Formats: sequence, C-alpha cells, structure tokens
Amino acid sequence: MAATTGGKLAGQVALITGASSGIGLAIAHTLLNEGADLVVVARRPERLQALADEAQKNGRRCAVVVGDVREEETATRAVQTATQQLGRLDILVNNAGIGRYADLVETSVDDYDAMMDTNMRSTFLFTRHVVPTLLERKTGVIINIASMAGVTGFAGEAVYCATKFAQVGFTQALDRELRPHGIKVGVVCPGGVKTEFAIGTGRTEEGVSASGMLEAEDVAAAALLIATQPQHARITEIRMRPMVEPLFGSDPA
Repeated sequence: MAATTGGKLAGQVALITGASSGIGLAIAHTLLNEGADLVVVARRPERLQALADEAQKNGRRCAVVVGDVREEETATRAVQTATQQLGRLDILVNNAGIGRYADLVETSVDDYDAMMDTNMRSTFLFTRHVVPTLLERKTGVIINIASMAGVTGFAGEAVYCATKFAQVGFTQALDRELRPHGIKVGVVCPGGVKTEFAIGTGRTEEGVSASGMLEAEDVAAAALLIATQPQHARITEIRMRPMVEPLFGSDPA
C-alpha cells in the first residue's frame, strides 16, 4: 500500500466489519489508499493489527476492534471507537459473513443460526448503532456486501440465499428511510469471489483457485464507487459477475 496524503476519501472515517481477510481486507486497503481512516472489526486480532501497522506506516489511522459481530456490544464498541478515537464516522461497510453450502436436508438449525446471525444480524446491529451518528450530521454512506445469492436462488444454498435476500431487502428499505436525511445506502452483490470464504463448508481451495471467480479487489472497487459517488446521485445496488462464466452454467454465489 503506497503512502497517501490525499485521496477521494481524505478526512473521512470508515467502519468495516469482517476486515481481517478476503473482501473486507481488500476494501480496507482500497479505502486506506483513498485517504480514509478506518475502524476495522473481526475476531482475529493478529490480522487486524497487521493491517493497523501497515496503515500507520503509510500515514493513516486504523483502530482495531476485536469482537464477534453477532453481539451488540461489539457494534456499540466499534461506533464509540470511531467517534471517540477518530472523531467522526462517515462510512459503514457491513461485510462480515459466512457461507455453508449444502442441500436443505443436510443443513442444521445451528447452520441456519450461524449464517443468519453472522450475515443479517450483524448487518442490523452495526447499522442500528451507526445510523444515529449519521443522522446527526445528515450525511454518510452505508454499504452492505451481499451476493448474487441475494437476488437469485441457487440449489444447495437455500439458507445462505435467505440471509442475502434479507440484506438486499434491508438495503432497499433503508434507502427509502434514510435518503431524506442525506444518508445513502447501497448493496454490492458479487458472484463467487476467490477468497477463503466457504472453503471447507461447500468450496475447496482447488475449486476456487481453478475458477473464473471475481477477485476480492473487484468487489472493493465497487464498494469504493459507492463510497465516492457524486453528492447528487445514489447507487443503490451493484451486481457483479466474472467475465468468464463457469462451465456448469451459473455463477456461484
């Protein structure tokens, strides 16, 4: 990451959940490169600290919040960190998520709870505690990272699709609710992405590496587009697919 003294997001603070790997880490690097300071949230302190150390070397501030995004205390602590340590909060990126791919009869109640709580409950919690801060300033951007599984049903992904459809509906409703207050809400719906996501719970390392899936940086570029859109415009949804579709005819979520 090159040192940045300016950038499209200079002076702004972004809060990113699930920032220790994959799409979240790519978004963190992208926003830092555009001058933003960050609050990063995940359960792996060593990865978050490495990101914070890298940011500091390049003249950016990056506060670390270690915690479970499914817990309300983590959300409140992250918002307090942004407002008290970094002085403001402009952008929320709800990125944390998990996927467990299996046919319905092979999906347990625990699988359901884990996916719904990590994907949708965390989106609700962080948004619920960020919005009052944005309402005070009558500006801000909320970006939810969903999936093509949030707009299209895929066999073997019924519960995962349900969580992602929920995120898309949540985004659409909040766009109407918060737009009159100057707050923009958008969702990014990528197809499969080459990360460690769902490896061991429906994907394999070999399958991901050999696929034509998107790169995490592709999704980060979409998030940046929403974060830096013109003041008079709003991007409510971005759907992303790779240029090369998989041989089986559908782009996996």
